[in-house]
Amino acid sequence: MQAANISPADVWNLARRNIEFDDDACLVFDDSVLDKNHSHKIELVRKQYSGNAHGLIKGIGVVNCLYVNIKTGHYWIIDWRIYAPDEDGKSKLDHVQEMFDNAMAHKKLPFRTVLMDSWYATMDLMKHIHRAGKHFYCPLKSNRKVDDSQGQQPYKAVSTLQWSAQEHVHGKHVKLFKFPSDIKLRTYANV
Repeated sequence: MQAANISPADVWNLARRNIEFDDDACLVFDDSVLDKNHSHKIELVRKQYSGNAHGLIKGIGVVNCLYVNIKTGHYWIIDWRIYAPDEDGKSKLDHVQEMFDNAMAHKKLPFRTVLMDSWYATMDLMKHIHRAGKHFYCPLKSNRKVDDSQGQQPYKAVSTLQWSAQEHVHGKHVKLFKFPSDIKLRTYANV
């Protein structure tokens, strides 16, 4: 197998032999951009935001899924997708949901929690993970509307929440704007 031709299925076939499975494990979703700023004719190169460069660069986007055994601290790349919306019509969110569903239905991985950055903290994806019976942790953008008053006050930006000393330690239950009323999220202050 040539390194340049390793498919997501190849990665899984290699990783699954070594994974230390655990019911308390986490799936981590993140993306990276392979810098191709000096490339002029490579397929799949497009301008996109790079967190490392803190701006737009020409590169190839890759969405990654890691399996993390939090008891041992070991982790494995178990899936990945090239971000190429012009080729397949899929967003990064589509890729994350596909990899999540694949981890549950086909790989049958034991895990409890999903970790992802604020880019993936969309209502549809969070509800999808919740319906599957999994927990998730992700930062919320500062302007995200929440209610911590149980409907007594209007929604407000998460950045304007007031925190008691106990809430700083244990978190605060909030309802996200346009989320089902029976789903409350525990938020933590950004300190």
